Amino acid sequence: MVKEERVLLVDDNKTLSKLVMLKVKNELGLEVDMAYSLAEAELFSHKYTYTLAIIDLNLPDAPNGEIVDAMLKKRIPSIVLTGSVDKEFRKAILKKDIIDYVHKGGIDDIDYVIDTIRRLLKNRAHKVMVVDDSSIFRNQMKKMVENLFFQVYALAHGEEAMLILEENPDIKMIITDYNMPVMDGLELTKAVRKKYTKDQLCVFVLSSTEDSDVSAMLLKHGANDFINKPFSKEEFSCRLNNAIEALENIDMITHYSKRDFLTGLYNRRHFYTMMESCFSEEEEFVTAMISIDNYRHLYALHGEETGDKIVIQIADIIRSSIDYQDILARFEGDEFCLVLKNHTRDSAMELLDLIRQKVAFVPLHLAEEEILLSISIGAVFHPEDTLNDTIDEADSALAQAKAAGGNNLYVQ
Repeated sequence: MVKEERVLLVDDNKTLSKLVMLKVKNELGLEVDMAYSLAEAELFSHKYTYTLAIIDLNLPDAPNGEIVDAMLKKRIPSIVLTGSVDKEFRKAILKKDIIDYVHKGGIDDIDYVIDTIRRLLKNRAHKVMVVDDSSIFRNQMKKMVENLFFQVYALAHGEEAMLILEENPDIKMIITDYNMPVMDGLELTKAVRKKYTKDQLCVFVLSSTEDSDVSAMLLKHGANDFINKPFSKEEFSCRLNNAIEALENIDMITHYSKRDFLTGLYNRRHFYTMMESCFSEEEEFVTAMISIDNYRHLYALHGEETGDKIVIQIADIIRSSIDYQDILARFEGDEFCLVLKNHTRDSAMELLDLIRQKVAFVPLHLAEEEILLSISIGAVFHPEDTLNDTIDEADSALAQAKAAGGNNLYVQ
C-alpha cells in the first residue's frame, strides 16, 4: 500500500491556512494537516511523517521563529512564511537549512509556494553531482542541493565525477568548482561535453575568480552557467530550479516529437530513424504491417471520438503483447508497423496471431453498445535490402490478408 504524502501547515491565520490547504490538496494532491501553534505542530509531527512543512515564523506560543528549529530538528524540510520584511531577520533565517523564505503579501505569494512545492516534487526524479575538492564547501553544497529534493552525489574532483557519470548516465546536472586537483572544472566540462549536449546535462561552474575571461572561457567550452562565489542561497536555488525546468521542457519537446499524439506510440518519422540501426547492424527481425479492419466505415458510422477509442484500444493491446526491445509505431489513421526482434519464424507467427485473436476477443465498450473489432496483419521474415523495400513487402502481405476477408495473418 502506497503511503499518502503529507504536508504540515503551521499558521495561526486560519483563513490563510484554509486557502493554502485547499490549493495544496487540489493542485498537488497532497494531504494537509493544519496546526495553529508550535504545540499542535509538535503533536502532528509525532503522529505522521511529512514530505515538507509550510510554517509561519510568528506563532502564539513561538513568536520568534522557534518553529524553524523545531521542524529542522525533526528533519522536516520547511518553507517559511512571514509578514516581516526585515532584511537582517531574513538573512538569519536563510542561514538555516530551510527550503525557501516567502513573504506573505498576497495570493501571488501563495501561488509561488504551490509552484515551489510542485518543483520540489519533480526534483526528486533528478540526479545532481556536486564536485569540489574542499570537503567543507562540498558538504555545504550537498546540503543545499538536497534541500531542493534532488538526489545528490558529492565528489572531490573531475575524474571521480566522470566515473560516477559513467555509472549513472541519467545524471541531469553537475555543479562543479573551477579550481580542483586531478581534473579541474574546465577539463570536467570539456569531458562531459564529449558525451552530453547542453540540452541533455546541465553544467554549473562555481568560482571566486574575478577574471571575466575565465567565465567566458567556461561558457564557450560548454558550461550552461557560471556562478561567482560567494552567492546567495536564494539565487542559487532559483538558478538550479530554472535550469532543471528548462531541461524538462526540452525533454518533453523531444519526447513528443518522436510520438504519435493519440496513442503515445512512436511516429513514422522516428520509426525510420530507429530502424536505421537495425539495418546497419544487420539484425534479424520480423516486420509486420497491421491495419484495423473496416476502420473507415466504423469512423463514418460512430464518429471521431469512437474512432480514436478504437485506435487507442488496439494500440494498447499490441503494446502490452510485445517485449521492450520490439519497435511499434503508428504510421497513419488505421495502420501500425511492428518490428519483432529475437524471434524464430514460428514464435513470431504465434505472437502475431495471438495479437490478432486478442483484438477480436476484446470488443470496444461504449455507453450503449459494443463494437466488435478485428485486424489484418502482413508480415515479412527476411528483410529486404532497404527499409522501404521491407515495408513495401509487408504492405503487400497486408493486402493479401485483407483480400482474404480481414481478421487474418498473411506471411510473405
